[in-house]
Amino acid sequence: EDRALSEVETIRVLIADDHSLVRTGLKLFLRAFHELDLVGEAGSGEEAVQLCAGTEVDVVLMDLKMPGMGGIAAIQAIRARCPQTRVIALTNVQEVDMVQGALRAGATGYLIKNVTADELAAAIRAAKAGRSILAPEATQALIEAATQNAASSPQVQYDLTRREQEVLAWMVKGLSNAEIAQALIVSPETVKFHVSNILSKLGCTSRTEAAALAVGRGLVPRPAGGTAPPGDR
Repeated sequence: EDRALSEVETIRVLIADDHSLVRTGLKLFLRAFHELDLVGEAGSGEEAVQLCAGTEVDVVLMDLKMPGMGGIAAIQAIRARCPQTRVIALTNVQEVDMVQGALRAGATGYLIKNVTADELAAAIRAAKAGRSILAPEATQALIEAATQNAASSPQVQYDLTRREQEVLAWMVKGLSNAEIAQALIVSPETVKFHVSNILSKLGCTSRTEAAALAVGRGLVPRPAGGTAPPGDR
């Protein structure tokens, strides 16, 4: 068992939150999971960007509302300077413009601070693997926004091909590119090409946003139990 534990890949985590009490709680949480290694903590967006530039970081837990550079601007800066670093927005903010802003800035996940320790650990592991995790509250906000937009502009046509519609349906169900490729018996590169076309046609910058828009506008049937978290790009 000890050997198995030692073979688990360590995930280097950075905490960015302007409240010291929150950072303390997150540090205690990280200590409970042997594979999660705290490599730094930042009290501002600027500090988070600097730490990521000077330290090898796998996943950042980023608050969105901080003085100075906000979390969304920090996410964009980190993704631009450190493209291998994934960022999870960890916040109490559930407004759709903040959710969309974080995802468009490059956030891999969006979680509300009432998340459990096990759920947060799972999201960090998913982020490291390139998969997205979206809080139900954030998913609902995106779906409601897409539904409202559909009602106000029902004439919008996205011109998705039949194959793109199939790929989009699998995206909504939360499958990764590799899983979609296996289901459709095509190469992962072909699926990646279709996903890029889908994002372009829908005007989305992430699989999460595309999945929510697809459900909200009725482009694909809504999966039972709500929208599953999207997989990797």
